[in-house]
Amino acid sequence: MSTLAVTWWGHSSASIELGAATVGTDPLLTDRLAHLVRHAPTPPAHAREVDVVVISHLHGDHLHLASLQRLDPAIPLVVPRGAAAVMKKLRQRTILEVEPGDRLDVSGVRVDVRPAHHDGHRLPRSRAVGPALGFVLESGGHRVWYPGDTGDADHLRSVGPVDLALVPIGGWGPSLGDEHLGPEQAADVAVANQARWALPVHHGTFWPWGLRRVARGNHERLFIGPAGRFAVALEDRPTTALPAVHGRRIVLSGDES
Repeated sequence: MSTLAVTWWGHSSASIELGAATVGTDPLLTDRLAHLVRHAPTPPAHAREVDVVVISHLHGDHLHLASLQRLDPAIPLVVPRGAAAVMKKLRQRTILEVEPGDRLDVSGVRVDVRPAHHDGHRLPRSRAVGPALGFVLESGGHRVWYPGDTGDADHLRSVGPVDLALVPIGGWGPSLGDEHLGPEQAADVAVANQARWALPVHHGTFWPWGLRRVARGNHERLFIGPAGRFAVALEDRPTTALPAVHGRRIVLSGDES
């Protein structure tokens, strides 16, 4: 049986093992990003051992140049169209710009590019803009959906069926707004796409420095609480919530070594 496994490194960074290929999502391998501080273990060196990377949008916590520079230069990077303008230090890499509707085969993985309901500007010191993306990844007989950062939209419910969904459930506020999914919304779209398993991402990792002291309720609602609310929302439903534990490799099928 072909391997399907996933390791969450925090925020939206994960390694997805699909048969013989491993896909990295939005690598963010630092402990600090501007005003954001990591409150979780630092990803180890083997978090960089992937065959291809997909980048969902241009925001600095998803398209993180310093983290991408730490990857093997041979690893292809699938990025939103327009992203190359801010990736000049990575010009020697294989950079594949895509937009919703594109399909490509790279490193043994079929990548189906989907739209996301989210701002696509780089900001604050760049005029670069590109579409926010989600991805359906297929290899080894498995189908995995990573929607990227997104608010709710009808098209999110026409992706499945999938074996695994990596769905965003949090943020740092003061509210999620309409461009992020909350835990209950994320559970609903996972079920709508007939996901066998769902791993919550984009929560419980980075938080603005000092905000916990001045907004404790916000910290509880958007940082501490989302994982538990997500699990409760999937109770007695056909999709199984996976434990959101930083650095834990979860094997769903195949080799358990």
